[in-house]
Amino acid sequence: MSSLLKNLALSISAGSLALVAGATSAQVVTGPDASVDNFSRNRNTSVQQRPRRDYEAPGVRAGGFLVYPRLELSAERIDNIYATATNEVDDTVFHVRPELAIESDWNQNFLSAYARGSLNRYSDNESENTDEYGIGTSGRIDVNRQSNIGFGADFAGGFEPRTAPSAPRNAVEPTALNTAQAYVSGSRAAGYLKLSGRADWRSFDYEDGRTGAGAVIDQDGRDRDIMSVSGRVDVAVSPDTAFFFQATANDRQYDVGSSVIVPNRNSQGTEYLFGANFEISALVRGEIAAGYIEQSFDQAAFDDVSGFGARAQLEWFPSELTTINVAAGRTVEDTPVVGAGAYVANSASFSVDHELLRNVILNARLFWSRDDYEGVDREDTRVGANIGGTYLINRNLGINASFSTLDTQSDGAARDLDFTVNKLAIALVAQF
Repeated sequence: MSSLLKNLALSISAGSLALVAGATSAQVVTGPDASVDNFSRNRNTSVQQRPRRDYEAPGVRAGGFLVYPRLELSAERIDNIYATATNEVDDTVFHVRPELAIESDWNQNFLSAYARGSLNRYSDNESENTDEYGIGTSGRIDVNRQSNIGFGADFAGGFEPRTAPSAPRNAVEPTALNTAQAYVSGSRAAGYLKLSGRADWRSFDYEDGRTGAGAVIDQDGRDRDIMSVSGRVDVAVSPDTAFFFQATANDRQYDVGSSVIVPNRNSQGTEYLFGANFEISALVRGEIAAGYIEQSFDQAAFDDVSGFGARAQLEWFPSELTTINVAAGRTVEDTPVVGAGAYVANSASFSVDHELLRNVILNARLFWSRDDYEGVDREDTRVGANIGGTYLINRNLGINASFSTLDTQSDGAARDLDFTVNKLAIALVAQF
């Protein structure tokens, strides 16, 4: 099954990209349906996406580009900075986050780039201080009205959050993590048929940590590269509803691990989904899919994972001033937990955005996740919530305030820590 689906994903993806590349010379469906866009889902604009001309940064013109400088200054009160079950330590964290974004202002095609940083300083626990940065670019080539090619790449130098399920609990400082990713995609729509494909590469590089006694916490066994390729076929049954089939194959390669002591965690996986993409009148739009997922490991030390896979994303528009989002998913994720190669991640979320005034936006979100580890007796459940608001003073200034809580419960013989983290934050944002 794995080889069949992988070959299928590769075939569909290659075919989709080939169709895009040859779109200018390929014959397109003609007749009354040729000019109908059966795949756009833009009847509504969400609260977060809605343009606010009087409160948007004008940007700085630079030829055919617009440059958007941005600076965020924030303070955050955290009641459990180490995410521990007992002896919680609280602290106040100050963030300085500069950003520079560049976007093209062309009639066709699109190109953007960004550079951002974050200086994080703790009032009492200086060992938690970090400096983070990220750079990236993305673009789109419009081959013709119904075909395009997309691409992008990002690099980030950051740190693993203390709340992460795989973060070393005995590290005296946060674990440094460098990530990189790149993708290329293509799509072509013709009448009632749309073909699309995408190839992704992601890299994770963890730096070694140290315990309070000075011992090295080796993190090389977590470094990995992930390649994935997907292909998708959408068939429209009306201008607002389409059914699709999507196949995705991945290959996960770890930098180290080939001995009995440190088994190799290399694996190959596939995802096979059927679903529907729709926009029902002016009320609801979204996508729902279900199918089969599996991940097979090269080493017998780790159990293979297979079973039900799914994802869903729904937007409900009860009014022009309110947007409600519901999302859910079931995927297979990597883990460095001894004896386990992967866990099945189940997740669900519910959020509301409300435009109280043109320049006052309120938001609230609830989320739940459950990670079922394969090969060991462990199950982690996370429940969280956050509420907040944004006050746009003018085009150049805004204020954000939020409160969030996260409760983590771990069960089983190989259980992790139970902990709760609460955060209260306020930020001043300047944009130009």
